[in-house]
This record gives sequence, C-alpha cells and structure tokens, in this order.
Amino acid sequence: MTLLRLTILVAVFGWLAPARAAVESNPVVREALAAEARFDSKTALALFLQADAAHPDDPFLLQKIARQYSDLDFDTPDLAEKKRLCTTALAFAQRSVALAPTNAVNVLSLAICYGKLGSYSDTRTKIEYSRLVKDHALRALALDPAYDYAHHVLGRWHYEVASLGAATRFLVRLVYGGLPAASTADAVRFLRRATELAPALPAHRVELGFALLADGQTAAAKKTFEQSLVMPQREKYDDEARRRARAALAKIR
Repeated sequence: MTLLRLTILVAVFGWLAPARAAVESNPVVREALAAEARFDSKTALALFLQADAAHPDDPFLLQKIARQYSDLDFDTPDLAEKKRLCTTALAFAQRSVALAPTNAVNVLSLAICYGKLGSYSDTRTKIEYSRLVKDHALRALALDPAYDYAHHVLGRWHYEVASLGAATRFLVRLVYGGLPAASTADAVRFLRRATELAPALPAHRVELGFALLADGQTAAAKKTFEQSLVMPQREKYDDEARRRARAALAKIR
C-alpha cells in the first residue's frame, strides 16, 4: 500500500491556504509533484527535501517526503533497506500529523507507515502496529468519510486479520492479548466503497478481489481481479497489487 492523494479540508485548514499556496508555487515543488506523478520516487524525494529546506515544518511537504520514502520500498529487494526506508517514512509522517493533526491524508500516512514497517518487524511489534493501523485509518475516515484510501486500508486490515488461522489467533491472544475484531464481510464493505469513490484506481479493485476471496466469493473475486488487470496504472503501488492479483488468478484457475 502507497501514501496517496492529498485531501485538504478547507473549512478546517483555511488558515493554511496562503502558506500552502506559497509552497505549491515553488518551482521545486512543482518538479517534485511531476516526478511523483511519473512514479520517480527517488527524484521526487530529493526535490521535496530541497523544498523542505526552504519551507521547514510544512505538513504538506513532510507528508510528501514520507510518501516518497514509503514508495521507495517498492524499488529495493533488500529487507534491511526496506525497513530503513519505512522507519524514515514513519518519522516524517509523525511530524506531519503533529503539525496538522486533523488532515486525513497525514493521519492515514501513519496507518500506512505502521502497516509497512510492521511487515518487517518481530511478532510483538507486528501486533502493536496492526492495532495502530486500524486506529489511524478509522481516525482518517472520521476526518474525511469520502477518503477512498482510508476505506482501502481498513478493508485490507479486516481481511488480513480475519484470515489469520485459528492457531495463530490463539497464540496472539495467549501471548499478546489478541487483536481487535475483524471480518471478511467488513473487508468487502470497505473495499467496495473504495472502488465506488475512486473507480479508476486498480489497487482498490485488487484488494476488493482479495477481500471477496477471503469471504468465499471466488467467482466475484476472479472477475474483480480480471477487471484490475486491464485498467491503466494510476499509482506506483498498482503494479505490485496487480502482480499479486495475477498470482491469485493463477491459483483460482
């Protein structure tokens, strides 16, 4: 999962408008946004860091820097480097939330960073971060109920937790006190809503396919995976998501 579109709640953040306009009018920021749009995370990161030096402690730039570090995770096979990148992404996401705590995108950035970093951590940390993923995704959704990626993250959380085997669930409950309740039905509901809000994003459709599969709706999952594979790429994460969809289809067939 990647750090994605910025949703600014103007009524809440009206006082930020002049500063935000000044930041986005910066030619370096415009170049950075263009690099991000063509999935060149390395170039985008360098440019956003340059802009950060000129506009320190700007929550928009901090969130964008967090996103680039997170997205660079897709560009390396080295697990130690992945963990380093995600750790750095989390630090910038935390700073962006501290400065703009009611910005849904900044808050969801925390959920995404905790989720990715948890996948490279020990069991206790995985459990702790899993709880934080759900908490921050719910908070982002409360701030912006129409934020498609908040629905996406919650849907994926539900089907991954609901799909844990009985032995794993027992061990987690015995040693770590368990996890919040999760269901494949809720996973389908959240991810279907994500596809309704942003129907052109392949990643939403891929994760809906996995939720349907976890919910026992194999035929619907197969159709949803197939739909995702003919959609144009919109985000850097889409290619990785569709690789997983192809692998799942191969098993269904």
